[in-house]
Amino acid sequence: MDFFTLLSVEEARARLLAAVRRRMPAERVATAAAMGRVTAVPVLAAEDLPPFDRSSVDGYAVRSADTFGASEALPSYLTVTAEIAMGAAPTVPLNPGEAQKIATGGALPEGADAVIMVEHTEQSAPDEIAALRPVSPGENVMHRGEDCRAGEELLPAGRLLRAQEVALLSHAGILEVDVVRRPRVAIISTGDELVPADQVPAPGQIRESNGQALQALVRRDGGEPTFLGLARDDETQILALLQQGMAYDVILISGGSSVGTRDLTSELIGRLGSPGVLAHGVKLKPGKPTILAVADGVPVIGLPGHPVSAQVSYNLFVTPLLRQMQGLSPEPEFRPTVRARLTKNVASATGRTDVVRVRLFRRDGELWAEPVHGKSGLITTLVKADGLVVIPSAREGLLAGDTVEVEVLE
Repeated sequence: MDFFTLLSVEEARARLLAAVRRRMPAERVATAAAMGRVTAVPVLAAEDLPPFDRSSVDGYAVRSADTFGASEALPSYLTVTAEIAMGAAPTVPLNPGEAQKIATGGALPEGADAVIMVEHTEQSAPDEIAALRPVSPGENVMHRGEDCRAGEELLPAGRLLRAQEVALLSHAGILEVDVVRRPRVAIISTGDELVPADQVPAPGQIRESNGQALQALVRRDGGEPTFLGLARDDETQILALLQQGMAYDVILISGGSSVGTRDLTSELIGRLGSPGVLAHGVKLKPGKPTILAVADGVPVIGLPGHPVSAQVSYNLFVTPLLRQMQGLSPEPEFRPTVRARLTKNVASATGRTDVVRVRLFRRDGELWAEPVHGKSGLITTLVKADGLVVIPSAREGLLAGDTVEVEVLE
């Protein structure tokens, strides 16, 4: 592939995702530890949920017909024959003209078909209540199997497990769940000027930070990162780490992807396996020198060395890749976005996707987005930013006062 034959972001991403056929196998984990994992197969209910008719309010279990026509002026009087203990089955059936005291979540007694809320009753005698309004059959009742019937699908395959899904599985008595194994991601940083973060840089050197940032992003996206190390701009060192990375599901390597006589990454990636480099250079700012490749089934992403460029490129290419490998849609249906007005003009070039960092603030009841300017090597520009604005390749820029969609940074 010609060096820096630029592709659009959309074309480059589509080319990468189409070339990666690898999907993660299933593994079984404890439901309590399944937060953030993706279901590998449909999860079926083993029993009706809830397993019995339950009250959804504090009140009295009744036969709804006994309350028909009741009003504050002409109440229906019911004899209280029992109080249903929480966590216990009712022991006394409900007969016509009777009521039984019940708390939220309590099991309905035989004969009851509704619950009247306690605030819609009055104590008319020690063992009697006055119903001040009617209730209809099934009112304030969670019926057996209303959540799910035994044998029905609780969760489909490919569902990202949040707290609410974990709660549902626990409610259903499912203590283990089959989930997609986390993609194992090898991370490599390159550059003669880089030293580990625990060292004091000498003149001309800087501490390496992309390795840490990429590990955090991989964890965010459900992957399992491993930092293989820091390599100098040396063919032997870089190739050795790349070959070590072939034992993983994905390789991320930052640095060594721009034009220059010492930029070896693209050439070395091409030696790993076929089909090799799919794109070297993307119509993107920041992030132009991104490399996308697949080597014998292993995706290899060459990210720019500048921290801002690396993270922008990661979000555009690696995030959808890891989602696809876990059985999710590459692009989420919903993103955390807000709409805000720009404080100033933002220039762009037609035919190139620009990603602009912005700071959000409120003024006179409106949400505003102020561009955070700075070179892509300045990490503080990302720290100061609350979100990103993507300027599509068809636009020549944005004007002050324009309403834009801001993707909120997590």
